Amino acid sequence: MEKKAFEGWLESVSASFLTLTDQQKNQSLDHLIGLSGAAQLRHLSNSLETLLKRDFLKLLPLELTFYLLRWLDPKTLLTCCLVCKQWNKAISACTEVWQGACRDLGWQIDDSIQDAAHWKRLYLKAKLRMKQLKDQEAFETSSLIGHSARVYALYYRDGLLCTGSDDLSAKLWDVCTGQCIYGIQTHTCAAVKFDEQKLVTGSFDNTIACWEWSSGAKIQHFRGHTGAVFSIDYNDELDTLVSGSADFTVKVWSLSAGACLNTLTGHTEWVTKVVLQKSQVESLMHSPGDYILLSADKYEIKVWPIGREINCKCLKTLSVSEDRSVCLQPRLQFDGRYIVCSSDLGLYQWDFASYQIISKPAAGELLTWSHISERVIKTQDSANLSLLSFGEVFALLFDNNYLYIMDLRTETITGRWPLPAYRKSKRGSSFLPGVTSWLNGLDGQNDSGLVFATSMPDHSIHLVLWKENG
Repeated sequence: MEKKAFEGWLESVSASFLTLTDQQKNQSLDHLIGLSGAAQLRHLSNSLETLLKRDFLKLLPLELTFYLLRWLDPKTLLTCCLVCKQWNKAISACTEVWQGACRDLGWQIDDSIQDAAHWKRLYLKAKLRMKQLKDQEAFETSSLIGHSARVYALYYRDGLLCTGSDDLSAKLWDVCTGQCIYGIQTHTCAAVKFDEQKLVTGSFDNTIACWEWSSGAKIQHFRGHTGAVFSIDYNDELDTLVSGSADFTVKVWSLSAGACLNTLTGHTEWVTKVVLQKSQVESLMHSPGDYILLSADKYEIKVWPIGREINCKCLKTLSVSEDRSVCLQPRLQFDGRYIVCSSDLGLYQWDFASYQIISKPAAGELLTWSHISERVIKTQDSANLSLLSFGEVFALLFDNNYLYIMDLRTETITGRWPLPAYRKSKRGSSFLPGVTSWLNGLDGQNDSGLVFATSMPDHSIHLVLWKENG
């Protein structure tokens, strides 16, 4: 017997010896006094053999069994299921074990479901999906063909993709079937956003227009910018539309009347992104449900109140370098809790609720922020890696060659997918993510539909979709 193996065996025997009663120990010791060497070890082995072979899962209370099982990794647990029916039954009944295994893989956990068999099945499904992501087998591709000139703008919601083109048209597509549902004549679209009834377009002709899908009629026309309109957002509840332009301004409009309510100045570069979103966090300045406006250019992100006052002041300006040596990439995400943007240095995440009031403002003066806590995620080759979408568990990134899935808990790439030579866009409008709920954690249902869309040099639209998980 090798020394290490012997020491290990002796340690296990010693541990088992400690479980004996005092009477058993005394009897064994009395007997060992007259023995020596190998005879002593042989006697110990024979005496403790039955104790070592006892099935602890069968002997222990169920609660203690579950506690011990939680220390094992899922691969070991699946192996243990093969030992016997009793072990398989006990392991398969431990809900917390399989919930934890699913959570470790980035799966959403509904604690109200206490069916251990459900979570074991979901773990096996989750394991397969994560392996597919790693092996580049989770997605499939398709194309949308119909435009006759460059596609500048894309917008996605609820299984439908809107495309705006240089051929003076906008089309609405069902991404699952590839069918064009609506096609209407418009101006050249630099930005698009839609709902069930209408389409709003920002154009290189410096105007914004609202169109009716069913008839193709122009409902409203917004004039006032002196440069191309690169980004738009709107909210029917507020009857408000916001726009960002190459004239360095952000405008706030009445959606129904078409009148300009406010012009926000302060940017010194093209405003390539505007976002109108409800705050989801509580602070001294805003409550959950309050609307906030964000605007971004090449170097800065500005945070504005939704203006009731003319010439309202910017609440906060965010940047990643004071000397403007580092550029922000043309992607901005704000979900009401976090502001996320990518730069040449990596991914920046600002906590929207964390700030300090510098001083009490004078009467009629706006509160200002002195600080928003930030998190920086360094990535390999950050200069070429751009943000598509950011969730609680995963982030979707891409560069010239691949689509990447990053696990934000470890800040490591867990999967990638090859991309064709798509059309590059300095404004970031010609590529977008699809369904993004899975970035907050997969659940076995939300890994379906569109993942990524981008316009191609041949005027088609390249789609990346989830492959059905068999």
